[in-house]
Amino acid sequence: MSRQIPVASVDELTPGRRKLAFVDGRSVVLFNIEGNVIAIENSCPHNGASLANGPLDGHVLRCPAHGLRFDLRACPDPDAPGLCPTRLQVLERDGHFELLIEDQSGPE
Repeated sequence: MSRQIPVASVDELTPGRRKLAFVDGRSVVLFNIEGNVIAIENSCPHNGASLANGPLDGHVLRCPAHGLRFDLRACPDPDAPGLCPTRLQVLERDGHFELLIEDQSGPE
């Protein structure tokens, strides 16, 4: 089962902006790059360092801890192999951006 969790208004996440959000115990960073909103877990896949303040050059995010660079357009969807930050699905609805979160719990 999945849930849609509001994380930002369209007005606060305009092109060129980013936002750190905490959702279900996860730290997530949202980037609005040229009108496309991309959400990733705030954890470098190399060593877990925070990516929230990493320099962004176009679509390329650099890890502030070790300098690894990630093209956020090319990062795969969740559960795909590769050294890329975990990406989360973002939806826009009623003036807000929402994360689509898959519940990990099984049936009770």
